[in-house]
Amino acid sequence: MRKQQTIKHETEITGIGLHSGKEVTVRLKPAPEDSGVQFVRVDLPHLPTIRYKPSNVISTRLATTIGENGVVVRTVEHLVAALWALRIDNIIVEINNEEVPIMDGSASPFVYIIKNAGIIKQDKPKPVLILKKAVYIKENGKFVAMVPDRGFKISYAINFNHPIIGRQKMNISINEKTFITEISSARTFGFLEDVGYLQSHNLALGGSLDNAVVINKYKILNEDGLRYEDEFVRHKILDAIGDISQLWYDIRGRFIAYKSGHTLNNKIVKRLIQYPDAWCLVNQTTEEDFVLQGVDLQKEPNF
Repeated sequence: MRKQQTIKHETEITGIGLHSGKEVTVRLKPAPEDSGVQFVRVDLPHLPTIRYKPSNVISTRLATTIGENGVVVRTVEHLVAALWALRIDNIIVEINNEEVPIMDGSASPFVYIIKNAGIIKQDKPKPVLILKKAVYIKENGKFVAMVPDRGFKISYAINFNHPIIGRQKMNISINEKTFITEISSARTFGFLEDVGYLQSHNLALGGSLDNAVVINKYKILNEDGLRYEDEFVRHKILDAIGDISQLWYDIRGRFIAYKSGHTLNNKIVKRLIQYPDAWCLVNQTTEEDFVLQGVDLQKEPNF
């Protein structure tokens, strides 16, 4: 069992929104127990607040956008992934525009400011969500599932008809250390041929080689190349962690995905919520807890 956590000191970061192209500052503040992740639009009257939870996800087109009562915050996934992986359970995210800054296209800048702000334990325990049964979605040649497991693991595969990317896969146990060293610095990526179309639809207005891996038909355009040989699948895992973190709880289960993205990631979270017999909440996860909940950890899922 662990205690809930928040940050010790306020901290902030400024950058450009990937899609809006606007400068934006995010300020992180400590929050009381059971608050969750709350975004506050400080640029608007009455300081509207949007909690990061499944029912507030209103768009998954090229990013995860949350909204409530007509107020939105876009491209939240990298920031919330860092918060979840570093076990920041309760926090206020003040933002003075509609989109979280993209920074270098990864979650590393957010990890840096969170670690510098410090982390403190609170009094209440952090519940753990145990997967008891598999839930999955197959859709248009894509697949996503959440299945029982002792820890939190991700098995992810992508397949792009492009010589630079092709098929990539990764299996990884996610904790603070593996997130920081293996996932957090993987950058978002895009194709040069899509830029004109996106910008004509007021998307990717802030995109550049400074905040994304850009690929033409034959090569990577970034002078420094890739941070990992398989940076593309690692970034997909980063996005998935951000989307799954809507559940707020620590998770004991495995996320399996093939060619998934924000849309399917969000659908599987909502599918899981719809089937309460597929999961349970406990305050600790000993082997006895798995047995008591009827979880079959020896049986591999077969889809």
